Amino acid sequence: MEVLAPAGSIEAFKAALLAGADAIYLGGKRFGARRFAQNFSNEELAGAIALAHESGVKVYVTVNTLVKQSELGDALDYLWFLKDVHADAAIVQDRGLIPLARDEVGIPIHASTQMGIHTPEGARWAQESGLERVILARELTLEQVGAIASSVDIGLEVFVHGALCYCFSGQCLLSSVVGGRSGNRGMCAQPCRKRYRLGQESGYLLSTSDLFCIDALPGLKKLGVAAVKIEGRMRSPAYVHYTTKAYKQALVRAERGESPLVTEREKELMWVAYNRGYSGGYLLCADPVGRANPESRGLFLGEVLIREGRLRGVDERLKIGDGLTLYRGDEKVGGFGVQKDGSEMRIPFRLLDGKYQVYKTKDREFEQLDRAIDETALKPLTVRASHHELNIRSRARGERRMELSAYVSSMKTLARVLPFVDRVYYEWAERLEEARGLCGDAGKEFVPLLPRVSPIIPEVDQGPVMVCSTDQAARYHDRRLFGHYSMNLFNSLAAPGFYQCTASVELSKNDLRELASYYPGRLEVLAFGRIELMITKDPGIRQGSLIDERGASFPVYRDPQGYAHVLNSAELLLLDFVEELEGMGIDSLGLDLRRKNPDLAGLVASAFAARDVSKKSAIKRKVGAITAGHYLRGVK
Repeated sequence: MEVLAPAGSIEAFKAALLAGADAIYLGGKRFGARRFAQNFSNEELAGAIALAHESGVKVYVTVNTLVKQSELGDALDYLWFLKDVHADAAIVQDRGLIPLARDEVGIPIHASTQMGIHTPEGARWAQESGLERVILARELTLEQVGAIASSVDIGLEVFVHGALCYCFSGQCLLSSVVGGRSGNRGMCAQPCRKRYRLGQESGYLLSTSDLFCIDALPGLKKLGVAAVKIEGRMRSPAYVHYTTKAYKQALVRAERGESPLVTEREKELMWVAYNRGYSGGYLLCADPVGRANPESRGLFLGEVLIREGRLRGVDERLKIGDGLTLYRGDEKVGGFGVQKDGSEMRIPFRLLDGKYQVYKTKDREFEQLDRAIDETALKPLTVRASHHELNIRSRARGERRMELSAYVSSMKTLARVLPFVDRVYYEWAERLEEARGLCGDAGKEFVPLLPRVSPIIPEVDQGPVMVCSTDQAARYHDRRLFGHYSMNLFNSLAAPGFYQCTASVELSKNDLRELASYYPGRLEVLAFGRIELMITKDPGIRQGSLIDERGASFPVYRDPQGYAHVLNSAELLLLDFVEELEGMGIDSLGLDLRRKNPDLAGLVASAFAARDVSKKSAIKRKVGAITAGHYLRGVK
């Protein structure tokens, strides 16, 4: 089983090599989901791959952002570059890159965890699509990983250490919508690490503990998992080195039947390098959310009393070259290096007498590692760039009269909106057949809307279906398929086989116009509703209003499958832009009227049906805040 290490910098790459990683994943300057890491220039990347291959280490390169229509040509050139420098695989989120990488370039493909694959159906689709590996969603239990492993022959990769997103990967729009920095474009601002209020509870309510799943290694190996992955392309060389080394040693001990799998010294080095609190993640436990603090503080040594500038009673194992940081509650007071061995030391800066929390944030071994990294030569290699023609024909869609589709979750709302819409996406619920009958009587198309996340995909006996994931699309590939905006349709290659797909809500009007000029199928644009910013497996978050530090209120509800949904603080409303969208050749507008008062739902549906912009003020009075979302600004 491969231990796969992260590298967000040349120093971290060397640290992973020195630790004995079997493979390393990294990103270039474009198309990577960690755009704020140092990352690698083309020359550095070519040199890193050559150095790794000298040691028998594989290198996988992230191309794991969503790609706009206008960027497909550059993405194709980049994939060719990766093949030319002998990258061992491209890690891909956007399904539109699969035909380019597979058919035109011929580079091995790994499905990013951002693709959200979490069922045997999804893994089977990846296998049949010619991918070599699937990086599974981090919400899966060990049992669910086993069910997938027993159903497919494709290589499986599982995250076992590092940061855990609060939201299902590839589905988080919180940073994008609230801050304009899209996680799907590698620019996540990590709003999940901020303070929130929900009812009487306050704190870092969306902040998860880091994964620490060494105890899962024997089970994962027994299941035949191909690789275990360490997250951390934004982290230090010390973190990469000591974490990789510990997991490599743990695998050796597991194969020998030894216990424990990790020593106290190995844990100490990992904890000092990075520690915001650890859990077994959903792989090993039910609740991985660590609400105490969202940052790394190092290894907690205890609370001590400081008087007259002297710190007494700290861990006697501290040695010269170690580093300490002092906190008082949430406040970081300062840090200093240990100048002599022993349990008493003088603080080198002025400090009020009192109790402080002491953390070890540097180990004496780190300097040795730094020297070893400096002594490891990585020579950038000159690579000649090449251009390859992208053969995608534009299509003249022409202006058309758009249809209306309504997302509905209750029979009362359904009755109010049926006269105004052409189609109903009815949320998966007990009264599904009753709703189907009502739509049939009215001569309106009825489409069951599947759950956003479904480890067990519901059975739909017949007819069309709206899917929210690659897994669901694979299960119902032979049906009349409608795609939810969670399918992340960014370009014309990303959703083949759909009768109609909703464009990503992150696209601007210019992006939509470009997409419409090339997409061969029917396109829908969401024109009303609260965009779902997050869907999470967190069992602890309650229904209600999540309040951020600015006072914005985000509704939270829990679905029948047990997942919690965090909605935007304002309603998307594109009533002003209906004619513009028709001019682009958009086929349908979507109105998300779920969990809405029937009177409001009727008002919205009638306004869009009549293209009556004068009703905008009445809608705003009923809903409060409205927004045009990314339609006017888009994402970078």
